Amino acid sequence: MAQCSSQLDGVFVALADPTRRAVVRRLGRGSASVGELAREFPMTLPSFMKHVRTLEANGLIRTVKSGRVRTCVLDRERLALVDDWLAEQRRTWEERTDRLEQFVTAPEESTP
Repeated sequence: MAQCSSQLDGVFVALADPTRRAVVRRLGRGSASVGELAREFPMTLPSFMKHVRTLEANGLIRTVKSGRVRTCVLDRERLALVDDWLAEQRRTWEERTDRLEQFVTAPEESTP
């Protein structure tokens, strides 16, 4: 569980930045070179590469270098960690609201 928790923490840290979320969103449509991705953002290539390294270090993307071109690919399985966590949270809160609803709508027991 601790391993999964630290992986989830890393994914959330990586997704906390709007630039990195935009990269993940773009890669959801298909792989792209670092150059193609970087053109969409008003920053230097070295600054953009820090974002790529963060996404890669946390397992959200993989990069493959072919000659001088580095291509980024989204790791959809890693995003499943977030989906699983959100589903668990949703179940927990739905159960709590169901119990609250039962409590609020239950007829009062009369006292003798």
